[in-house]
Amino acid sequence: MRRCEGIEQLYSSDRSEIIWTDSDIAQLKKAGGSRKIEGKQTELPCLPEVAHAVNLAAHTGLRLSDLLRLSRSHVGEDAITFSTGKSRGRREAIIPLYDDLRALLARIPKRATTVLTSSKRRPWTAHGFGSSFNDAKHAAGIAGKDLHFHDLRGTAATKFYIAGLPIRGIAEILAWSEDSS
Repeated sequence: MRRCEGIEQLYSSDRSEIIWTDSDIAQLKKAGGSRKIEGKQTELPCLPEVAHAVNLAAHTGLRLSDLLRLSRSHVGEDAITFSTGKSRGRREAIIPLYDDLRALLARIPKRATTVLTSSKRRPWTAHGFGSSFNDAKHAAGIAGKDLHFHDLRGTAATKFYIAGLPIRGIAEILAWSEDSS
């Protein structure tokens, strides 16, 4: 007998229909906030390091925790091969390297063993990235749109589907079981 048997689930959420549009991503990258520089309030774009993470999430469908620990050694000649954290390494995401993803990886500066780094040239911490990402969302005026970083996973799945990949292929890329896709 399970201890929680008979207890109703308190919270349920289905965000499968929520994706980031290209214009949402462009808006986030365009407006990163304003800072005082030499006594003047100056509008600044989104931190490039945050933009790299958003782009990489939208191109790979990896979870934030996996993106933050993604190493250059996971990037092969034809695919990114990565044991996912949520599965405790039991599932492997295999993301084919297509032209746009190759170009994106080439644009991300090589500063550490991890692909993504903060502006301090060190691997991101989850808290540090979360703060910077939320700052960018607020500065871009999209905080009220109920878009979460995790929704970029569905954005990638949608892009894969539109590109003609079969459901089974998308499930393998995202390390999903087919019944959850």
